[in-house]
Amino acid sequence: MQTTLPYPLLDVPAEASHRVALLRDVPPGELLIHEIYLSVQGESTFAGLPCVFVRTSVCDSRCRWCDTPHAFNQGTRMTRADVLAKALSFGCPLVEITGGEPLLQADVFALMTELCDAGKTVLLETSGAHDVTVVDSRVHVIMDLKCPDSGESHRNRWANLDALKPSDQIKFVIASRADWDWTASVVRKQRLDSRFTCLVSCVFSSVRPVELVGWLLESGLHRVRMQLQMHKYIWEPTTRGV
Repeated sequence: MQTTLPYPLLDVPAEASHRVALLRDVPPGELLIHEIYLSVQGESTFAGLPCVFVRTSVCDSRCRWCDTPHAFNQGTRMTRADVLAKALSFGCPLVEITGGEPLLQADVFALMTELCDAGKTVLLETSGAHDVTVVDSRVHVIMDLKCPDSGESHRNRWANLDALKPSDQIKFVIASRADWDWTASVVRKQRLDSRFTCLVSCVFSSVRPVELVGWLLESGLHRVRMQLQMHKYIWEPTTRGV
């Protein structure tokens, strides 16, 4: 059974509703923001480019390997206008909306449109548990498909695959050989590598990059791209704001 919370477009399972409690008092026109900062994009096909990160607070998932749990319950309420102004103030052409889970907050959709209208290349990092059909078509969606070891694979919204554009990207985070075997099976069954850019990465410290390279090469999935979380090699892996 699912319970619908008082936010447009949002469905959260009843067992996870307590995780989004902080959002219940955020009025229309405002967002709960964890941090906004300028860094180098560490993942996706945009890796290596300077990028402004707008990290929203709160997530309804609890992936076992999550590296940003500090965003679950820490944040500052900001008007959408102030968030937009702050993101634009860096003068950077690339902006990523991340979290937490950005699609939990209704004003994120308007924010992405406003950033696109301002001429920015906009990336959205989302868990894949929420509907992406209403995301501005100019936004580059980078959507997770959660592997079994995340503990959240039951939340994958498979219908999103029919809503994504060829320019969007699907990300798999691999914590074990079992995760890799599941990923390879899904990619083949859904023909994902011929429909989108498919990215695979290691759970930092759980799978060695050389292992994932071996699995990828053995699989024959030659259009799937391995990536490293570049920022975790540039800075200490637990460093925030990078």
